[in-house]
Amino acid sequence: MQMTSSRPYLVRAIYQWITDNGLTPHLLVDVSVDGVQVPAEHVQNGKIILNIAPMAVTGLVLGDTEITFSARFSGKAQGLYVPVDAVLAVYAKENGQGMMFSEDDGAVAQADKGDDSDPDLDPDPGTDPDKPKRPSLRVVK
Repeated sequence: MQMTSSRPYLVRAIYQWITDNGLTPHLLVDVSVDGVQVPAEHVQNGKIILNIAPMAVTGLVLGDTEITFSARFSGKAQGLYVPVDAVLAVYAKENGQGMMFSEDDGAVAQADKGDDSDPDLDPDPGTDPDKPKRPSLRVVK
C-alpha cells in the first residue's frame, strides 16, 4: 500500500518544535519546483530562505500539499505559495537545528550547524568573514 508523503507532517512537527523552543523557523525552498510563488528578487542560486516565524508572517497554513502565507518584503506585503515538495529544509535560524529533506520523501537528514560540505548552501567565499554565516546542512547517515 502506497503511503502519503511524510514531508508535510515533518515540516509541521519541526516548525512546532522550533517555535515551542522560542527560536525562529526558516524554510529553504527550491524555487525551480512548479508552482513556487516567492519574490524573485530574493532568490539566490535557485533557492530562497523564508522566515516563517509567527511574528514575521500572517495567515500561515502548513498544509499537506502546500504552504501559504503573507509576508513583507521591502515593506510590501506579498502572498507566498510553496508546494511542500519544494521545501528542502526547515530549521532554526539561531542554531541551524532542524531537518533537511532529500528528493526521496523517506530519506531525511538532521541539520547541523557548522558543516561546510554543501557549497550551494554556503555564502559566497568573497563575503565579509565577520558577517554571520547561514547555517549549513549535511546528511547524517
